Amino acid sequence: MATDLKSALASQGYVILPSTLSSTEISSLRSACHEARSLADSGRWCHLRTLPKQFPPWSSDPTEGIWGIQHLLHPDMPSRDVFAASYFNDTIVGTVERLLDCREDCLVMELFNLLIRPTRDFELRWHRDDIPPSASVQEEQRRLEEPAWHAQWNLALYDDESLIVVPGSHKRVRTEEERAADSYENNMPGQLVVTLKAGDLIFYNNNILHRGVYDSGKERMTLHGSVGHVAGGKARARNVLQHGLGEWVERCRFDGLDGGRRERAELMRQRLVEMGRVEGDGLGFSQDD
Repeated sequence: MATDLKSALASQGYVILPSTLSSTEISSLRSACHEARSLADSGRWCHLRTLPKQFPPWSSDPTEGIWGIQHLLHPDMPSRDVFAASYFNDTIVGTVERLLDCREDCLVMELFNLLIRPTRDFELRWHRDDIPPSASVQEEQRRLEEPAWHAQWNLALYDDESLIVVPGSHKRVRTEEERAADSYENNMPGQLVVTLKAGDLIFYNNNILHRGVYDSGKERMTLHGSVGHVAGGKARARNVLQHGLGEWVERCRFDGLDGGRRERAELMRQRLVEMGRVEGDGLGFSQDD
């Protein structure tokens, strides 16, 4: 199973695990997400992804609309225990261990956010998460050859067809056609619309060429997370801490989890705190839009 997962991720740049949640788990997570959305819409939660901006930093003002809610593990998030139980569960952590070929004591707590139905139709441009579109062929190749010291996933709580990828593009530089294409090209050669049913889990290489197309008329609540490896160093620190985790992670507690998951969560949190202390100065942002 581990070999199959790693092979699919290495070959295609993504791998789907179907039906990872029970109906009870889906219901519990949906309730927590609706509560978080209510807080965000009413201005009572300031950690947002606001329209029309694609990358951090984002405004905390929901007036122009929102398409995501940040920091589900934040100590002030009312449903943080529900979200923490999902983030630190055996399915997520065990899959990350297999994909990164490591033990649990190498794992670092990273991002856990919620992607939602926007208040108006909204699209993301074609991008790689940590390589800007301005990168030269040589720079792009160099960055693509760097180890991926993390695993990133989307967990759909409603059926979701928002993610579009170009399978295999994480292994190569962009073609001339891809470089010349419009940033919002709706028919990129080789593109695939990823179809997720409620409860499906997709892990994907964050430097696969991908974009998002969000329909304001279709409910969307998709948990979006990543777990890192201690060897990630400054590259992962930039990608993670640009989202603002360093402002609250030292206050984070996981007393609502059972004993095994509570210990796991605390150790992963401690590794993030240490990474921030060692790597956190002058990191900047991965993208400029």
